[in-house]
Amino acid sequence: MRPFARALVAVLTWGATLLPGGTAHAADTVVETINVWQWNVAGWVMNDGSTTTGMVEAAAASIVNRDADFAAFNELCWSQYVALQDRLKAADWPEGDSFARFATIRETTCDGEPFGVALFSRRQLGIAKKYDLPADGRGGVHKLLCAPLDARPHLRFCTTHITGSEATIGGSNIKTQQLEAVRGHLEDLHDNGDTVLVAGDFNARPYDERLDSWYSSSLDVPNNAGNTGAYRELDDEDPSCPGVGETTVNEVNGDGEPIGVEEPCGQRPKIDLLFVRESAIAGPYTGDALGKGTACGGACSDHRVTIGTVPVRIRL
Repeated sequence: MRPFARALVAVLTWGATLLPGGTAHAADTVVETINVWQWNVAGWVMNDGSTTTGMVEAAAASIVNRDADFAAFNELCWSQYVALQDRLKAADWPEGDSFARFATIRETTCDGEPFGVALFSRRQLGIAKKYDLPADGRGGVHKLLCAPLDARPHLRFCTTHITGSEATIGGSNIKTQQLEAVRGHLEDLHDNGDTVLVAGDFNARPYDERLDSWYSSSLDVPNNAGNTGAYRELDDEDPSCPGVGETTVNEVNGDGEPIGVEEPCGQRPKIDLLFVRESAIAGPYTGDALGKGTACGGACSDHRVTIGTVPVRIRL
């Protein structure tokens, strides 16, 4: 991927908004370049809920080494969440729990402890929102977890883990229901004037028709066409696989099935995605999927770390 230097752009831009009655006034926005980091860590299935497999140390080190502003985790156990807080505090991230948020999907999966998704921020977070997604009939409640920066409340970071189920529930596909529920919440946040970055395991390939309502119509390439949405995925300009980006899984795909040969660009699937609304993007962006790693005596997870960098406009 092309290099993208870390920057904080202290440039104010001006736009017109309307007060009730039609009176215009100037609205301040700031452009910041944000580094995002995401990993489905298979905290129970491949790490048995343990904090000593090497996964926690590898994750914390990667977050610090990649200079992440925000980090998202899927399939994380509660003890691992606490251990990650301690590791990041030791790396000079904020004290207390002001920089971390957790949302439970299942209450006792991890040997009696909660299992879910989590956010970490290099700056203090405000009050998180935990949105329940339509139930997939497998027990537990999938979530969309979002939190704003405390000092910049119109910048929000979210994570989600969409079900792998293809069941028909209430007359329609449950995965589609969850994807549309997440998108609907993001649209509500956008309507509130928020800039939102969302990272997670979407259990859907970029070319999946269910993501046509996500990807912007400006993305129209052989590997990803027919889009009608408003978002760009930070790896969708990867020259090695335009419109898709690099694989984010190892030996199996998001449904636990063997990898076929039908995937674009001759690679394994990409299902871990980093989305930003196109209208908020203020310049060139980039994404990348890292190697599978060997910190756990081999791969720590069946997913790979996914990173991205994007300059975004934020309402003050």
